[in-house]
Amino acid sequence: QVQLDESGGGLVQAGGSLRLSCAASGRTFSRYGWFRQAPGKVSEFVASINWSSGTTTYADSVKGRFTISRDNAKNTVYLQMNNLKPEDTAVYYCAAYLYVGGTYDYRGQGTQVTVSS
Repeated sequence: QVQLDESGGGLVQAGGSLRLSCAASGRTFSRYGWFRQAPGKVSEFVASINWSSGTTTYADSVKGRFTISRDNAKNTVYLQMNNLKPEDTAVYYCAAYLYVGGTYDYRGQGTQVTVSS
């Protein structure tokens, strides 16, 4: 059974940092990503990483502030978020792709990130 367990969310002041973790179990995937959804808004892509090559992609809104990384031994993906802004407030979801291209195949339950001004 595939599971994606996110952790690391919380409340932080603007300018602060948080690190989200996504531990995958049940199988390995070709690519992992982070998405977020703020109240009343559609889900937004944040970042992704290819498992074998380590190639990363980022949304323009987080470039230079967020870093996605992986730990192969732990089958875990991280999202380091620095210089957080109130507009980063959202539920953050980890997603896993069976194949590098296309849409994701699995998604976690999400972790809340709240940035106060």
